[in-house]
Amino acid sequence: MTQTESAAKTGSRTDIREENERRILAAAEQVFAERGFGGATMQLIADKAGLPKANLHYYLSSKEVLYRRVVERIFNIWLEAADSFETSATPERALSRYIARKMQMSRDYRFGSKVWANEVMQGAPIIQDYLEVTLRDWTETRIAVIRRWIDAGLIRPVEPRWLLYMIWATTQHYADFAHQIETLNGGHPLSDAQWQDATETVCGIILRGIGLEPPAPEAAGRDRAEGAP
Repeated sequence: MTQTESAAKTGSRTDIREENERRILAAAEQVFAERGFGGATMQLIADKAGLPKANLHYYLSSKEVLYRRVVERIFNIWLEAADSFETSATPERALSRYIARKMQMSRDYRFGSKVWANEVMQGAPIIQDYLEVTLRDWTETRIAVIRRWIDAGLIRPVEPRWLLYMIWATTQHYADFAHQIETLNGGHPLSDAQWQDATETVCGIILRGIGLEPPAPEAAGRDRAEGAP
C-alpha cells in the first residue's frame, strides 16, 4: 500500500468515526431528553442512531460516559452563545445579540436544552463542576459589565443576576416547553416568521424594561450577514 493510499484509508476511517459519533450524540440527546437518564438505554440510543449496539460501546464505553458527552456538548454550545454577549459592545448590541443567539439555540438544540434542564433539576450530579467554575466565572464577568453600564447611566438600575436569569428562563422556555408551544400553535412548530417575531418580542420587552431601545431591524440584519446571531 502506498503512502497516499494509507493516508486515504486513515482519512476514511476518521470520517466514519466522526459521522458515527455525530449520529450517536444526536440520538442520545433525543433519548435522554425524552426518557431521562434512568429511562434511557444504550439499545434505545443505538436504535435511534441506526447503529448496532456494539458500535455505541466501541465509541463510548457506558451510558454514563455517553450522558456526560451529551451534557458537555450542550454546555459548550451554551458557552458559544454566551460569547455573543460582547463585553466591549454597547448594551443594546450586546444584549440583543445574546438574546437572539439564545433563542436560536433553543430552536436548534431543543433536545440538548431539555437534557441540560433535567440535569440541573436533579441537582447537577454530572455538571456541578461546570456550574461552579466555568458558568460562575462567565456570569461574574457579565455581572461586572452590567454594573458598569448602570454606573455609567446607560441602563436603568437592576440586579444583574435577575436580568441574566430572566434571559435564560425566557429563551430556554422555547426549547424546554416546545411541545406546549407547538400544541398552542395548532400542532405545528413555529415558522421562521414566528421565530423572528418571538425573538424580536423577547428582545424588545427585556431591553425596554431596562431603558433601552432594541437595534433597528436593518442593524440586526447586518449582524446576521456578518455571521452574528
